[in-house]
Amino acid sequence: MKHLHYVAAALVAAFTLVQTAQADEKSNPEILRVALLPDENASTIIKANDGLKKYLESKLGKKVELVVTTDYSSMIEAMRRGRLELGYFGPLSYVLAKDKSPELVPFAAQMKNGSATYHSIFIGNAEAGMKKPEDVKGKTMAYGDQASTSSHLIPKSLLLDRKLEAGKDYEEQFLGSHDAVALAVQNGNAQVGGMSQPIYEALVKKGTIDPKKVVVLEVSPAYPNYPWTMQGYLDPELQEKIRNAFYSLKDEDILGKLKADGFAEAKDEDYDKVRKLTAILD
Repeated sequence: MKHLHYVAAALVAAFTLVQTAQADEKSNPEILRVALLPDENASTIIKANDGLKKYLESKLGKKVELVVTTDYSSMIEAMRRGRLELGYFGPLSYVLAKDKSPELVPFAAQMKNGSATYHSIFIGNAEAGMKKPEDVKGKTMAYGDQASTSSHLIPKSLLLDRKLEAGKDYEEQFLGSHDAVALAVQNGNAQVGGMSQPIYEALVKKGTIDPKKVVVLEVSPAYPNYPWTMQGYLDPELQEKIRNAFYSLKDEDILGKLKADGFAEAKDEDYDKVRKLTAILD
C-alpha cells in the first residue's frame, strides 16, 4: 500500500509539473503570434509589416509570427481559441471578439494627426454620375467584410438613417477587403462603396486607385480607431512590455505602413459608440 501511495504521489507531482509548464508556455510563450486585420491583400500586409515584426522581436526578446487570417470571423475565432496572442482589430471586429472572449484586453489605439479616431467614407464611380450616397438607390453597393466597421457597419447605418435598406433599395455585395471595394467601384462593378478613409488615401497615394474615376461622396462622423489587443492571460510583465513597445514606437516607416503616427492607450469603453450601432446587424 505504501508503494502505491508513493506511485500516486509521483503521478500527481508529474501532472502538476506538466500543468505548470503548459501554463507558463501559455502565459509567456517563446513565439508571439500577432494577427493583422485582413482588410487588404494578405501577402501585401505581411510584407508591409516586416518592420513591425522585427521591432517587436527586438523590444520583447521573443520571436514574432505575423498572421493574416482569411477573414474577420476567422480572426475572431482564432483569438477565442487562444491561437493568437496579439490581434489588430477593427472597432466592430474587436467588439464582436470581446463578446466571445471577455478576457481580451485592448491596450493601444492607433493615432493619426494627433487623434485616436478615424472616418469611414462613401466612394462612387465618377463615370456612373454618383454625387451622393443616396444615389446608390436602385444600384449596387460594395461592402468589405461583414465584420468591418468602416466598410460595412458605418456606411450601412448611415444609409438606414436615410431610409435605404439593403436588398430593398439597393443590391449589396461583400467583397472581403477595402481594396477590393475600391477596385470594384473603379471598375464599375459597383456604383458606390464603403471603406476606411485612411485606406482609400493610401490606395490613391500608391496609384492603385485613380481619384478621377473614384470620387469621395461623403465622410462619416469620427469613430474610435483600430485597437491592438492581447490575451488577458499573458504574464503581467510581458503585457507591460507589449504596451511600452507600442507606446514608444516612433519609427516613421513602421508607423506609415500601419497608417498611423503613434499609439494612444485604448480601453474597452472607448468602443461603446460602435456597440450601439451593432443593433443593425441583428
